[in-house]
Amino acid sequence: MREPAFWYRPRSLTSYALQPLGLLYGALTERRMLRKGADAGIPVICVGNYHVGGAGKTPTVLALTKLLRELGETPVVLSRGYGGHLKGPVMVDRARHTAADVGDEPLMMARDVPVAVARDRLDGVALAKSQGATVVLMDDGFQNPRLLKDASLIVIDSERGLGNGEVFPAGPLRAPLKAQLARTDALVLIGDGRAANEVAAELAKRDKPELRARLKPDAASLSQLLGKRVLAFAGIGDPERFFRSLRAGGIDVARTRPFADHHMFSREEIAALVADARREQLTLVTTEKDLARLHGREGVPDGIVPFAVQLEFDEPAVLRQLISDQLYKARERRFSSR
Repeated sequence: MREPAFWYRPRSLTSYALQPLGLLYGALTERRMLRKGADAGIPVICVGNYHVGGAGKTPTVLALTKLLRELGETPVVLSRGYGGHLKGPVMVDRARHTAADVGDEPLMMARDVPVAVARDRLDGVALAKSQGATVVLMDDGFQNPRLLKDASLIVIDSERGLGNGEVFPAGPLRAPLKAQLARTDALVLIGDGRAANEVAAELAKRDKPELRARLKPDAASLSQLLGKRVLAFAGIGDPERFFRSLRAGGIDVARTRPFADHHMFSREEIAALVADARREQLTLVTTEKDLARLHGREGVPDGIVPFAVQLEFDEPAVLRQLISDQLYKARERRFSSR
């Protein structure tokens, strides 16, 4: 779905009219979050959002994968596989799976880290452990109580923040903010914006850290695109952020085509994009997540350039210490409970 524009505007008549539904949805979610989750037996680190839509979870998961490996751990990502039809548990195999099978984000991440897809997260944990996981990295699932989380890192786009601060459908929040703050161990603010500063201040009162990070373009992606005029298309939570990133990298964005998050491109849409690019002599460029959705599809031409990005933290030593401390505490709790 496309995010309603009123979510990211000051409170409006529409949001006020939907507040009763938001109060009901929020109360049910908050009550569900109070349930005690099952213990995985190994540390579980959750990377989540307070709100629906994208904010940068996938780059954060990949950055944590790299850090955990530097710490001598064997991480396996656990995903629900949103957008895929396989219920799992199944390890993602890029040689035989498509986004229609396992979802676009798991397929994309599986290039760099083992990914277990499972609707039932306990089944997913069992599969991850069978693959030698010493740490489970949960991609989303912060509000899901099925599994005990040893640490929860919440990702927010610092330019967009949390919109009007209302609970779905009156706004983008998945649950009342206070209930979510109580279960947060650290905040990852992506970008230089100030829209999430109030949230960061609330967490600071609870002695929870704020980690600033930025999405940096991959050098190889830039080299393929600099000096060319491009037609950029994206079906992610915030396509405009992708288009801004291209322009910030010095790329000449002649035309843009936004689609809804997780959009499954039809053959006709792909053909139209190709025709428009050829007619105006433009290079087609999209996100890695969108390209994952085109993986294995018929009629997809070569030459669509993926614009790869990596998440870089302003203070990597602080993140490293945080994760090290959380892993130690998680293992100490399990050892002392024997």
